[in-house]
Amino acid sequence: MKSAYIFLGVLLAYVAAAAHCEPLIPPYVTAALSDPLRPAAQMSLDRTRQPGEVIAFSGLKPGDQVADFMPGNAYFTRIFSRVVGSKGHVYAFLPTEQLAHCAPAEVAGTYAIEHHRKYSNVTVLRAPAEQFVVPASLDLVWLSQGYHDLHDQFMQPTEVSRFNAAVFRALRRGGVYLIIDHAAEPGSGLRDTETLHRIDPDSIRSEVTAAGFVLEARSEVLRNLEDTHRLAVFDPAIRHKTDQVVFKFRKP
Repeated sequence: MKSAYIFLGVLLAYVAAAAHCEPLIPPYVTAALSDPLRPAAQMSLDRTRQPGEVIAFSGLKPGDQVADFMPGNAYFTRIFSRVVGSKGHVYAFLPTEQLAHCAPAEVAGTYAIEHHRKYSNVTVLRAPAEQFVVPASLDLVWLSQGYHDLHDQFMQPTEVSRFNAAVFRALRRGGVYLIIDHAAEPGSGLRDTETLHRIDPDSIRSEVTAAGFVLEARSEVLRNLEDTHRLAVFDPAIRHKTDQVVFKFRKP
């Protein structure tokens, strides 16, 4: 009888996940999230960033080659390292445009693991955004909360179409381009990228598909319907609670 209840519980969990179009979190992702080397400050953000759900949505798996573009403090880089394991590799790509303007603390986490023996499957790369190139054919390119920055003054003279084309070239056929970003008001285009640090999801979709990608799916896991899209993402009233879009593009 006990085994029947366990089976029923698993079945109900599967049905619930399917109803929301979100995949179940694989055990290798769950294990990566429990990595004791993850800083406590980063783990405290898991409740709002939902890394398990979004990584499961991306399809990242052991053995994959993945690039984390604008990794910041290596929140996702650390998790990716454990997910892909010894047979995979993670490329943490720091655009030089960002490095020329950001405070050292913004990328300190990436520097901290650059030569760490426990992260030997991570390589930190630095180059202009348009020169996004890695020494491998990638399964996944990940860009979290930074796509809007490509349009901002500090990232100039980046041409977004050239960057997306570079991502397209770096991916293997069938590879995934996963973008997470703070949503702006529908129809606002690029109006709020510099001021509110938000972007209209339709602008992301149109720019990325123009590079040859196909929009395969959109996850709702980071949606917040109470967000008015009128506050800057750093405003205490909305910080860590913004309405976010999660797009999964694929290279045909």
